Amino acid sequence: MKRVFLIVLDSLGIGGMPDAGQYGDYDVNTLRSISQSPFFRIPNLEKLGLFQVDGVRAWSGRPVSSHTAAVARMTEASRGKDTTIGHWEIAGIHSPRPLPTYPDGFPEEVLSPFRKAVGRDVLCNRPYSGTEVIREYGEEHLRTGDLIVYTSADSVFQIAAHEDIVPVERLYEYCRIARELLSGEHGVGRVIARPFVGRDGNFTRTPRRHDFSIQPPGTTMLDQLKDCGKEVISVGKISDIFAGRGISEAVATSGNAEGIERTLESMDRDFEGLCFVNLVDYDMLYGHRRDVDGYAAALSYFDDRLPEMLARLQGEDLLMITADHGCDPAYRRTTDHTREYVPFLMFGQGVEPVNLGTRKTFADIGATVLQYFSIEPAFSGESMLK
Repeated sequence: MKRVFLIVLDSLGIGGMPDAGQYGDYDVNTLRSISQSPFFRIPNLEKLGLFQVDGVRAWSGRPVSSHTAAVARMTEASRGKDTTIGHWEIAGIHSPRPLPTYPDGFPEEVLSPFRKAVGRDVLCNRPYSGTEVIREYGEEHLRTGDLIVYTSADSVFQIAAHEDIVPVERLYEYCRIARELLSGEHGVGRVIARPFVGRDGNFTRTPRRHDFSIQPPGTTMLDQLKDCGKEVISVGKISDIFAGRGISEAVATSGNAEGIERTLESMDRDFEGLCFVNLVDYDMLYGHRRDVDGYAAALSYFDDRLPEMLARLQGEDLLMITADHGCDPAYRRTTDHTREYVPFLMFGQGVEPVNLGTRKTFADIGATVLQYFSIEPAFSGESMLK
């Protein structure tokens, strides 16, 4: 029985790509930045070979040493540096154009039909921090019932509403309406429901966030695995990123700690197929908020739990660890993602601990997973099992 556990450490970039300057990113390196923190300690990832990946050893000062996993540096071939495009490429979809973003807010051609469809006006309509936007617009929302609509540096249309003013299921319905309207040139990656609670300016977001993603524009490794009768278990926001397509079971999580627990539970189950995991806190809580120490401590926590995962691997299991983009917490020009290479580590019985070099596309990961199950990829990508 073959199982693959593919874990995405959301935003763990390892150095700027050659075209990073085209995205406004200069001398960015997420891993290097957090390695300067006193809270950074990752002996288990180091043993697997993280510091032996192309480009990493040069700045880390680590000597050439033996490692236990196959390692590679992954290049993002798609245009963009966001969560959706990164995960899509891991699963085999190349995106020649970035998804649309709205640094000046959404145009009237988007907002006018949305207002008409939901019967409410909107507040804000600018890129904003999710916690700041409810602090600044929460009282006006309570008074008027207008929806707080905002975006970020990502390709997202976010709707925040107090649960007493807009029940969560109605908020989800508003998001479905927005998702239907946001197509074509305005086909944002995700429409996100952001419910919150509280009074008198003391507002907090609730865990009932929900993402409504654009449909992947082509066949993914998830589609192929499911079509061939394999299980595809998503942990975290994977199901949202792929709009539920190709997923046989979706497991929601509230953050990294729960994501790790749910992954360990999946490792104790009998199934044949893929368990695809996203650990989002690195990006959401620490990268965008430019919190170097918080990011370092979160990665160290994952490293502390890594031996539990390795101990649960069975005979034909593979453990893969990678990322989807960068989000350098020490980079102060913006609070956006950063255009970076990402690492790839693959561990399991029969996997030779070799350096697989710098790969041309994240899609090599999807091709590797499919080849392991003797499935021919329906997309361009080269298996690293060869």
